[in-house]
Amino acid sequence: MSEQCRNVPLSELVRQHAIKQPQKLAFIEPEWQMNWWEYDQSSNHLANRLISSGFCPGDCIAIYLPDGIGLHVALMSAEKAGLVALGIGAKAGLREVEHLLGVTKAKGLICLAHYRGKDMAVAFDGFSASMPFLNIPVLLETNYFYEKKGCSTDSRSAFSERNTQDVFLLNSTSGTTGMPKCVVHDQERWYAFHEEAVKAAQLSKNDVFFGAAPPPFGFGLWTSHITPTILGAPTVKLPSFDAELALELIGSRGVTVLAAVSTQFVMMLNCAGLHQANFTTLRAMFTGGERVPHRRAVDFEVHTGAALLQFYGSNETGALSKTCLTDTREKRLSTAGRLLDSMQVRLYDADGNDCTDSGFGRPGAKGPLLSRGYFGNDEANRALYAPDGFMLMDDLVRIDEEGYLQVVGRTGDFVIRGGKNISCAAVEEAVQVHSSVALVAAVSAPDEVFGEKVMIFVVCHQGCTISLEELAADFARRQVSRELTPEYLQIRHDLPRSSGGKIDKSALRHEAQKFVRNPEWLSPGIDM
Repeated sequence: MSEQCRNVPLSELVRQHAIKQPQKLAFIEPEWQMNWWEYDQSSNHLANRLISSGFCPGDCIAIYLPDGIGLHVALMSAEKAGLVALGIGAKAGLREVEHLLGVTKAKGLICLAHYRGKDMAVAFDGFSASMPFLNIPVLLETNYFYEKKGCSTDSRSAFSERNTQDVFLLNSTSGTTGMPKCVVHDQERWYAFHEEAVKAAQLSKNDVFFGAAPPPFGFGLWTSHITPTILGAPTVKLPSFDAELALELIGSRGVTVLAAVSTQFVMMLNCAGLHQANFTTLRAMFTGGERVPHRRAVDFEVHTGAALLQFYGSNETGALSKTCLTDTREKRLSTAGRLLDSMQVRLYDADGNDCTDSGFGRPGAKGPLLSRGYFGNDEANRALYAPDGFMLMDDLVRIDEEGYLQVVGRTGDFVIRGGKNISCAAVEEAVQVHSSVALVAAVSAPDEVFGEKVMIFVVCHQGCTISLEELAADFARRQVSRELTPEYLQIRHDLPRSSGGKIDKSALRHEAQKFVRNPEWLSPGIDM
């Protein structure tokens, strides 16, 4: 990518594609599609609606929509109106939405009028009652984006002049503790990430992407909102992931590059229709976001003929290493790739000392792919950085003589379920509210499909008991995010303690692994 192109914001690239290749498809869903001209016009239309509603440049606007074309139009319209988008995950509960609105002091909210069984006008009134800064609801009907894709106006929004160094997005991340935090993004970091992706998979404008990993999180963001826009290439989207339908679309739409978290490609491998699927055009899949199961990774490459690639990093750090088409299968599937020179990766011991020469430790990085840290959270930012200013990961890794990185452990207290970080502290906080619960500890339990699931160990008050079904109903009543719902439960008389008196999470994780292999010891899981 030229230096000149690197300074052109996404909204301007969309306008250029609309002029140079107006009829080329930008997005494809099973029921409808949108070309570049329609993408430009529909995002202009919504941007002008935002401006006329009272938004001013620099205001924060929350976007709470299902994955799909509409979400990308909303993100682009916010950029064109000069706003900072707050991207909220499609599965977030209203409690989480309210928290994020409060943290960012968002002025408004774009959402469907009715979403996930909730009347969002009523929900908005409830939010705004305690948030005087939140005063502009942008409620859309489910067919809004479909109707606007062919709008005839060619007017440009008033505040479309942007810089790639400007903050354009805040997105939520569950991190390792408590309620979600907001990561601060500019486009410049994602342009640098894009360049690494192009080199890894030899990407071009002739590719057809399938963005199965959802935005607004980092993996879904670059694979369907950033890189395809920079290249001017089409992206296939599903509002809700369906493995059988994904297989059909890969063949019928000539997909060349798939982006899916490990859980999604494993679900595809488990489909009855796998052997009838057409993978003729597919040449690469980017995956990650959680442990990549080696045996299933080999199965994928052998069955599809496509190379499995990954970046190692996070929403906060971007990437520290990557695998490439030029790597051997052994390196691609047994490591997280070679370190990126631009990210100056270092390793730290438990006391925070530089131990890079040992080849083992907690990784940190400093370079062009980093985010700007957490929005309005000094405490979290202090924990995010090493004393020398390098941004840290919550893993333990080993780096060999060739510069290849392997993840061998974890320092943070969270579960990675289907590529989504679930804070054990947030689960414990939500469960602890139940009147029957005296003490609770949440840990990860291994799972063949999702990588990990949430298991809780509960000590009940005397004379009380609890079930997963009761907890799920209680969470729904309190509008707790469904992602925090535990899937395994064991009731205990007490919890193991470390020498310092803290709950021994290491011992509980060991028990979770043992109990999952013997499901008669467990309560049944909840369908997520």
